[in-house]
Amino acid sequence: MKTEERSDSSRPAEEPAAPAGRAGHRPDLIAAGLGALLVAVACGVGWAWQRSNGELQAQWPPLLASWNPHMGPGTPAALTVAAAVVAYGPALADRLPWRRLLLTAWATALAWIFSLALIEGWYRGIARRLTTKHEYLRVIDRFDDIPAALRGFTDHIVVGPPGNWPAHVAGHPPGATLTFVWLDRIGLGGGAWAGVFCIVLGASGVAAVLIAVRALAGERLARRAAPFLALAPFAVWTGTSADGYFAGVAAWSIALLAVAATRRSLLAACASGLLFGWTCYLSYGLPLIALPLTAVLLITRTTRPVLPFLTAALTVPLAFTLTGFAWWEAYPLLVERYYQGAGGVRPYAYWVWGNLAAATLAVGLATAAGLRRTLTATPSAALGALHPRRPAPTAEAALTLLVLAALLALLAADLSGMSKAETERIWQPFYFWLLPATALLPVRGRRGWLGAQAGVALLVNHLVWTGW
Repeated sequence: MKTEERSDSSRPAEEPAAPAGRAGHRPDLIAAGLGALLVAVACGVGWAWQRSNGELQAQWPPLLASWNPHMGPGTPAALTVAAAVVAYGPALADRLPWRRLLLTAWATALAWIFSLALIEGWYRGIARRLTTKHEYLRVIDRFDDIPAALRGFTDHIVVGPPGNWPAHVAGHPPGATLTFVWLDRIGLGGGAWAGVFCIVLGASGVAAVLIAVRALAGERLARRAAPFLALAPFAVWTGTSADGYFAGVAAWSIALLAVAATRRSLLAACASGLLFGWTCYLSYGLPLIALPLTAVLLITRTTRPVLPFLTAALTVPLAFTLTGFAWWEAYPLLVERYYQGAGGVRPYAYWVWGNLAAATLAVGLATAAGLRRTLTATPSAALGALHPRRPAPTAEAALTLLVLAALLALLAADLSGMSKAETERIWQPFYFWLLPATALLPVRGRRGWLGAQAGVALLVNHLVWTGW
């Protein structure tokens, strides 16, 4: 396939491929080993801590899970998908035409997520997930009059008044619940449709990330990241929660801004803004997606999309506010509700680093190795991006800045104290943008790293029950 010419000076220049030799393997293996050590220490300390006083509010820390070795109908499919991607993924990513690669990566991610979810069976793994006592589908009938429900939404966040919302409804702005209300109204009600919707949208984030990486850092690095995105370990949780849907929406917002910045597309800028506005009404923590969005502007060195982006983004809070829901009034009540529950018991001293162990399991050891390369390149990449007289960042520097922005967003969420546990699920919108760091790994070892990624997901899904 003929590669698109890069006449736009805002796009980074391509770099030669990374050496395929063994010179950089040892530091990568050390980084992966340190990631595995962090997980092991978090498991050991967490198990002892939880057994002594129950404060961690998690049976198998650092994950919110319970020990339950098992197999299921999805096991053969998951093993087949993993083996196929490890064996053929890198070669196909290198040679497929670009559009076909996007569709193939999306389809592969769908197969991976569905097969992992089906290890628990259709009902337990997909259809039941969003119907439990904590979930959105429990309150569909309370939104018959949507404007009235939005006007009274904040009245039911804190535990105490009659009719307080279930945990996940109270813990998110009403955009999340409205999604499932609208699905119900068009005839796609019930847990099965809701689960499939979240999986399909969550898997689409793979294509969004590839589009953004290609626009900002070039097609070569996007192709190298593709198999790792399709075989992401956090697919274990994409198939079990609405957070996969949130991650997909956020990913498309970033991807469309990258397209707007590199192709001068007004439509893409407006669509990106609308999706970012909607993202902020899906989860209170997702305004942090502004960091990767800012990185897009730094990489492309343009402010052209800012005005249409902001104009479109502001229409969402305007619509919610005029309807009767004020985000800034609801958030303090959400903080109060958080500390009424497990968040008020779980110790910050454990979870501030235990969260990072959960994140390591979610993104995999290959990503840990890729992040080592990202952090090594950070000083020069940041200096190049912030210095107005320097040339546009190289492909590797552009990718470094994008990954670094997502990492900073994740760390901000961690330090806030509002993400104590469950981060393997909650942080999926940030994980999507850490995985492209795997494109910086040497070509020769890609199959081994892919195998390690798949192994993490398969072990987690077969050894523990990750329900909520």
